[in-house]
Amino acid sequence: MSSRTTRRIRGFTLLEMMVVVSIILILLGIAMPVYSHSMLRAREDNLRQNLDTLNQAIYQYAIDKHKMPKSLSDLVSAHYIDKVPNDITGSTDWVLEQGEDIIMSLDQTDAGGVIGVHSGSNQIASDGTEYAKW
Repeated sequence: MSSRTTRRIRGFTLLEMMVVVSIILILLGIAMPVYSHSMLRAREDNLRQNLDTLNQAIYQYAIDKHKMPKSLSDLVSAHYIDKVPNDITGSTDWVLEQGEDIIMSLDQTDAGGVIGVHSGSNQIASDGTEYAKW
């Protein structure tokens, strides 16, 4: 036997490499939209949870303190929340809903203050509504 036949160099052909790369690209093309949609759903779920938390804290503050908070920092200083959570935009710039004539507690001493929050984003959610309407 000659040394040429026993030491044959093995490797991939160009065609084999192109097939493997094509399969990987097809799988990525399927996976990326699914991944991006799941990330959007997670961000929207986080926004809903933050809105619920803030609105619940505002209501509880009004019941406990017999007055409405003047800003979200009142909730932090009174230890109803640890910090103001981020909006879907990534900032803490929430749109505050003010209520001048609304009383949330029977023992409320003064009217006026924050009665709720909305998102400050003008983007459209995956269900077709605006984040600001949530």
